[in-house]
Amino acid sequence: MAYTRGMTILDSTPETRAAVREIMTFKYLSDKELDLMVRVGKIARFEREETIVHEGELEHHFYGILSGTVSVNVTEEGGKDVFICNLGSGEVFGESGFFLNIHRTASVVARDRVTVFRLERPELASFIRTYPAAGNKILLITIYSLLRKLRAANQELAFERKADLEQDDIDDLVNDILAEA
Repeated sequence: MAYTRGMTILDSTPETRAAVREIMTFKYLSDKELDLMVRVGKIARFEREETIVHEGELEHHFYGILSGTVSVNVTEEGGKDVFICNLGSGEVFGESGFFLNIHRTASVVARDRVTVFRLERPELASFIRTYPAAGNKILLITIYSLLRKLRAANQELAFERKADLEQDDIDDLVNDILAEA
């Protein structure tokens, strides 16, 4: 067990391997492919309120949650934190850091004790090159996951726009009532 930048690196166990299997990104790997993947990544534990990913940081890790819950937040202009969502066991974050050389767009904080499977970009890229069939499975599931997140974001935006229209209707009604008085 090692300690690195606010996290504890744990040894892989049969239980953590089984938990990695439950992450959708790795669910369709063969047993051999999964064993190879587990050797490439690291099992890391974060305590409650520890920041796993810092918004604005240039970092290239991909994370799968083995246990616990994290919150995803962004900082508005003026410094106010805005809650985006919670993620739990089996879910992933940090995909864009793997694909793009951009600063993190959100912070991810442990809501309780969290254990993650963490992959670094060079190791994951090497794995994909060395085991292309497994790499294709990982990339297809990652694309699917990103598309689901995009769809959810689009639905939320549509709901907000609809709510904005309804507020306009309420404002018009109030103005009409006040104009009659």
